[in-house]
Amino acid sequence: MRKLSIFLISIILVSCGAKKQVSSNQLCEILIEKNDGGASIKFYETLSESKEIQMLLNDKSLKGKVIKSDIEICNFVILNMGEKPTGKYKTEIEKVEETETKIIIHIKETVIEKTVDPDYEFSNPFAILKINSKKEIVFE
Repeated sequence: MRKLSIFLISIILVSCGAKKQVSSNQLCEILIEKNDGGASIKFYETLSESKEIQMLLNDKSLKGKVIKSDIEICNFVILNMGEKPTGKYKTEIEKVEETETKIIIHIKETVIEKTVDPDYEFSNPFAILKINSKKEIVFE
């Protein structure tokens, strides 16, 4: 019994000192992820002001995914990957970490298929994320 108690205390102490890596369903939720429809330039934008988030409430594609109370407790992130030569690209969230002062989002651009179809037009992959925190957001 004593060994079990020491083991549990050790785990608690170790986990308290580390960064907290939170699963996507607790801290981060992908609201929209599409291969096309984003901006032609690559950028990541955090929406944290109430006026910015209010605009999301009126977006038909986000109906039911963003509620009025989110304005006070959540940030939202728009990930635009820019113009790509095919529709075979996607934005991948590798992991989301929470520290005492910020949220770190690790983003990876994934090529689903490397072949280029000459008949396929350019695409603009994008994603919209809901972050259940008002902490500063950093992209890596």
